[in-house]
Amino acid sequence: MHKVYLISGLGADRRLFTKIKFPAGYEIISTDWLLPTPADTLTTYAQRIIDQYDIGVNSIVIGVSLGGMISVEIAKLVKLNKVILISSIKTDSEAPWYFKVFRNMPVYKAIPGKFMTRLGFLARAMFGSMQPDDMAIFKSMLRNSSPVFIKWAMQALLYWRNDVQVPNLYHIIGDNDLVFPYQNIKNPTTVIKGGTHIMVFDRADEVNALLANILK
Repeated sequence: MHKVYLISGLGADRRLFTKIKFPAGYEIISTDWLLPTPADTLTTYAQRIIDQYDIGVNSIVIGVSLGGMISVEIAKLVKLNKVILISSIKTDSEAPWYFKVFRNMPVYKAIPGKFMTRLGFLARAMFGSMQPDDMAIFKSMLRNSSPVFIKWAMQALLYWRNDVQVPNLYHIIGDNDLVFPYQNIKNPTTVIKGGTHIMVFDRADEVNALLANILK
């Protein structure tokens, strides 16, 4: 039985996958964020996830947003059966323009991590229209995020560098993703028309169908 590891995005937790369903015959393992050290990069953090959850050869890893970038780093360290990115990027050349802006003007460093966990009111502007129940879950996930992790992750993802094309990679992106615009994505596996950065919630049926086809 293949093990499928789920890695959520920045400001989210395992509840991000609430609406994602998997075919029978897979062992689903939801990962939780580990407290990073100041010296951690996405690469060293990926190794810590591997060690913590015993991710071995022939495993399957699915990552959303930041979790997708970490999934790529895991795939560089472990020979995976499949690595599936949703609403994410696979190389730093696919990063949006504002990454460069924040690297040159790192204003985020002056914002307390605790304040960042209270920015749920920005969710609609970043992710698009959401159902009230979904919005409540997203705000709850953000409020429960570690301020230390949030601060570390923002810097780690902005300075991530990767040009390795890892094997067995599948990339699902929405054409209305405001966080990682699909126009930047090179050779996506599937573009979901109308899909936003939170399509694991608002387009879960389509995502589930794609995952079932990839996993079969």
